Amino acid sequence: MSKYKFNTEFEINASKKMLFPYLNTASGLAQWFADDVNVNEDKVYNFIWDGEDHKAKLVAHRSNSYVKFEFINKDDNNTDDEHDRAFFEFKLDQNELTQSVFLRITDYSENSDPEELEDMWENLVIALKETVGG
Repeated sequence: MSKYKFNTEFEINASKKMLFPYLNTASGLAQWFADDVNVNEDKVYNFIWDGEDHKAKLVAHRSNSYVKFEFINKDDNNTDDEHDRAFFEFKLDQNELTQSVFLRITDYSENSDPEELEDMWENLVIALKETVGG
């Protein structure tokens, strides 16, 4: 099945240093992004939504700036689709002039409905803003 790349951004009234733990730690992500998040000894994150497990690896990160999670297929013996795995990434940017912080989100998944994705991410970011007070 083909994937769709969705990009959006939100201004958040909090520092990059304050926001980053909510983007890259299991406890931080569990507060706004998923019903629950666990990390095993192999550094595989298990995102739980509606009782379903979704495993992902943290494949890239830069402190206080950027994280990228790539989902692991249940039948991951097939490496043909290795370069077309679903992922999401969070990037924190700061406007040097205004000092405003922006959360840029890329969602690469099988969901190709931009309105549905915009609503979903907007609701998630509202939860994040309530959590951090931003």
